[in-house]
Formats: sequence, C-alpha cells, structure tokens
Amino acid sequence: MSIIEPVDLSRPQCRDRSWTHRAIELLQGDRRRSADTHLLNPVFKGLKGLSVYLKDESSHPTGSLKHRLAHSLFLYGICNGYIREGTTVVEASSGSTAVSEAYFAQLLGLPFIAVMPRTTSRAKIEAIERFGGTCHFVEKPGEVYEAAERLARETGGHYLDQFTNAERATDWRGNNNIAESIFSQMECEPHPVPDWIVMSPGTGGTSATIGRYIRYRNLPTRLCVADVEHSAFYDAYVSGDMSVTCPTPSRIEGVGRPRVEPSFMPGVIDHMLRIPDAASIAAAHVLSERLFRRVGGSTGTNFYGLCQLAAGMIKEGREGSLVTLICDSGDRYASTYFDEDWLRSNEIDIAPYRERIERFLDSGEFV
Repeated sequence: MSIIEPVDLSRPQCRDRSWTHRAIELLQGDRRRSADTHLLNPVFKGLKGLSVYLKDESSHPTGSLKHRLAHSLFLYGICNGYIREGTTVVEASSGSTAVSEAYFAQLLGLPFIAVMPRTTSRAKIEAIERFGGTCHFVEKPGEVYEAAERLARETGGHYLDQFTNAERATDWRGNNNIAESIFSQMECEPHPVPDWIVMSPGTGGTSATIGRYIRYRNLPTRLCVADVEHSAFYDAYVSGDMSVTCPTPSRIEGVGRPRVEPSFMPGVIDHMLRIPDAASIAAAHVLSERLFRRVGGSTGTNFYGLCQLAAGMIKEGREGSLVTLICDSGDRYASTYFDEDWLRSNEIDIAPYRERIERFLDSGEFV
C-alpha cells in the first residue's frame, strides 16, 4: 500500500509586500495632489472664430509633462515586481523625464541614476541632483540606451526604459490621463470637442495615449504630431520605414530622437509636421511674452504647429478649437533658447519666424 505524504496546511511563507503597499500609497498620494493641470485659454485677436487652449503641464511638482510619465513608469515597475525596496532605478533621458523620475525615486527612498547626453542643460542636471539623483553622461544621444541597460545590470537594478514602456505603462482609456483631462476640461467651452490636438514627440507615449483615447471615445478630434528638425519620427511616419535614424542630435530638448522609439505609434496619428528649430524657438519667445512667463522649446514646436493648422482653418472659413501642451518652463533654457549668444553660435535666426507668428496672432495672416 502506498503512503500518502502529509500536507502542510499551515500558513505559507510569502514575500513581504509591506514596502510595496507603502510605495503605492505614496504614488497615489502624489497623483491626488497633482494629477490635473490648468487648461489656459489665451485670446489672440487675429484668430476670429478660433479658440486656442494650452494644457499647462509645467505646473506639475517637477515642472513638466514628464511628471505623468514618471509616475506611470514607477507604478508599472512596482506592480510588475521589478522595483522593490532598495532597487536602484536607472533611466536613459535627455533631462525632463529624469528630473521627474529623480523626484519619485526620492519620494520612495530609492537610488536613481540618469543616463544622458553631456549636452543636457545644466539646469536639468542640477534639478536631478537636488532630488538626490546621480547623472551618468554619454557623448552621443544614441549611446544612452546601452549605457542605461549596462548600469542596471551592474547595480542589480531596474531600467525604467521610458522609450519602450511609455505607451504601455499609461492607462490610455482613462484614469485621469492627459487625454481624459483635456476633454473633461473642454466640456463647457464654446467648441467642446477640439478640431485638433497638437503635440511634439519625445518617447511617443503621450501621442499614443491621446490618439488611442480619441479612437476609444469615437471622437472626431484629429491628432497632429509636430516633429523637430533633427529627428527620425517624421521621416518614419512619411515613409512608413520604422528603421530610419537621424545621426544629428535634436537641438530642442525633450523632443526629437535619433531613432524611432518603440512607444511611437504612427497608426494613431492623423497628421505630422516638421517644424524648423528657428520656428520652435521663435514661437517659444512669442508665447512667453504673451503669457508673461517663459515656456520651453518643445512648447514652441507645439505652438508653431498649432498656428499652421489654425491658419488652414481660417483659410477654409472654419470655426472651432485647437489644443496643445505647455511641456515645461522656459526658465530651464535661459542659457540656450533665450540667450542671444547661444542663438548666434548655433546660427539660429528667429526673427523671420517671430514676425510671421506675431502677424498671424494679431491679424490672422500666416505669410
């Protein structure tokens, strides 16, 4: 007769999740305090029949749109079991994402290493360091990926990998993501469903979220992604070749990439524009003066793209609304985009574009 082994029915030993519980509570607390941002409605006398809205993401605790992404990436890493107590967190970032991630790492008591090009603005480096993060520099933008993966392996840590995980870490159907927030805030406006939402791509995650949400809600709004001069996204969208690269680094920090990032989803984009760097910076100057505070270069890219689309609507005699994003504060770029010496040394003449934008906002003529 075979003997059946006795079964131990005592309570099984499980991994301690007390740190995870506390970490989720801290992230949820930050979300409740800072998830929503203002939707500004500046008036431009030349744009009769059109309403322009600016989603002000610079009001997040870390000063940029990337606060949302960093929150999602940490939540994704913790809930998947990749991030635990004491885990070293590593990211490849051109600046703003790393600033936000350093904030969350400090909130959770985790070591943080940001891998970035040596050309990243000093203001962003100092912000990362103020939040307790460490900066690891590479010479070329394309080197950040391998360096981040290597550092994560060497430290036994976790590579957040914003460029791959941005589109999958964000709940694009709702949960107060940026798309749901925009449409909720627009509900009582004269044209509550915008004709266009315009934004520039960094990881591609925000455009993926907005584009998916528009389709999920079956809305007629169209998504325009405005890319910068030195970036692979626009060429990939136009050609359909996702393997294209761009060896020249983007001069507009936070947007434009040397390769097509995994989070970039061209299928949810309705239209793309390529914006000259001089136009992006000129638009940042004009908008900063009209808002009485500085906005960054990527916001300038967004705004110039919006102006082009608005000019098309005026030409067609259409009324409606357009929405774009204030990605971050221009104070971070006092020594670059708002410095005459920097503009001259980079051979960027913003005067012609500045004149065009001013004329358009005041008269509606985009020439």
